[in-house]
Amino acid sequence: MKATLAQFWNDEDGITALEYGLIAGMVAVALIVAVGAFTGSLKGMFEELGTKLDNAKTGTSGGGSTPPAGG
Repeated sequence: MKATLAQFWNDEDGITALEYGLIAGMVAVALIVAVGAFTGSLKGMFEELGTKLDNAKTGTSGGGSTPPAGG
């Protein structure tokens, strides 16, 4: 019994797969955090772009600078 427990304790089969699984999990968490961090600013950029496109379509200015006269 003692020899069987010692063999089980020292057995390293499957450890590499477990390590790869842990690494994949950490990468997934890092990606989720990165996407979450950029979602707000990305949404704001697209909303601003949509507003500018709508303003360009209707001919209103979005408060930006106007070109100089005659130029």
